Amino acid sequence: MTHSTLKTLAILTVRNEAAFLLEWVAHHKAVGFTDFLIFSNDCTDGTDAMLDRLQDMGLVTHHRNDGPYDKGGIQFTALKQASKLDQTKTADWILPLDVDEFVNIHTGDGTLPALFAALPVATAITLTWRLFGSSDQVRYSDVPMTQGFTKCAPVDLPWPWRSAMFKTLYRNDGTYGKVGVHRPRDPDKSRLDAARWFDGEGRELDDQFKTRRIFSNFGRSNHALVQLNHYAVGSMESYVLKADRGRAVHSDHMLDVDYWVDRNFNTETDTSIQRMAARSDPVLEQLKADPTLSRLHTKAVNWRRNRFEKLMLNEPYRALFGRLLMTPPTRALSPRAAGMLVRFAQKGRSKPQD
Repeated sequence: MTHSTLKTLAILTVRNEAAFLLEWVAHHKAVGFTDFLIFSNDCTDGTDAMLDRLQDMGLVTHHRNDGPYDKGGIQFTALKQASKLDQTKTADWILPLDVDEFVNIHTGDGTLPALFAALPVATAITLTWRLFGSSDQVRYSDVPMTQGFTKCAPVDLPWPWRSAMFKTLYRNDGTYGKVGVHRPRDPDKSRLDAARWFDGEGRELDDQFKTRRIFSNFGRSNHALVQLNHYAVGSMESYVLKADRGRAVHSDHMLDVDYWVDRNFNTETDTSIQRMAARSDPVLEQLKADPTLSRLHTKAVNWRRNRFEKLMLNEPYRALFGRLLMTPPTRALSPRAAGMLVRFAQKGRSKPQD
């Protein structure tokens, strides 16, 4: 089977994110994903209706994930269901993503076949986040994420440790039985020796990545071949709506300024993903040419603006927005300061439980 005939599956869970959905689908179709399995959760902005239309057009498979949920939360419940579906079982490669994550391949023509050609023996590839900040944008505007947000963290960012987290693009060869948020789960121990894990720099990874690691090694670049652009915060206005939406994994934890500070890096500029526009723009234009999708997109944009106005009448969200306005962009720590925190973290992990 050639790289061009592989069935590559992207799995997505979404809630109230219809305004960003068409760009996300267009980009990842351009990158080379052939199949999309998308779970919607209790949407009020028309995301579920947009996914129904995309499914009618043969572009995605849509499942509603409205609950009840397992103790692991909304996203775990969806991925547990995904693991049981034939569409997942028959995929050659699988990558679970969020709608604010965009695959950015630097090798060849920027597509999955080019990445697979660069790492021909890989059975798993870690796509390490590169955190994109707010680009000092206060209000939400209907501009593609990949164009509107170009300010980001340094390539080598030693703290916070979450900055080095990755999502795993893995060959569905039976080594793992279940889909996971950051890495595949339920390994077949008899197959692990044959597994070959590589990072986004093209380096082969040691055995601990096969079963437990969810973040890349610090102190070096992890992005030469591929990175995962993570637009985790967006504009300040969008971040307030993200807090209102709730978290997909730890759904009982409300977002606050701490999440913002850990991710709002604006110290460097990275426009490398825009080279895919020649491939993705025609796909996006075709999607927006559909009257139903166009109407639903406009409805979602207006929903976001109206929802923000409503949230600003409530003190918790108004206070959050005010704190964002008062908080300067996040600065990268010096290697010395970051090293101190890493040492404390390592000691904390080895400390006996009280």
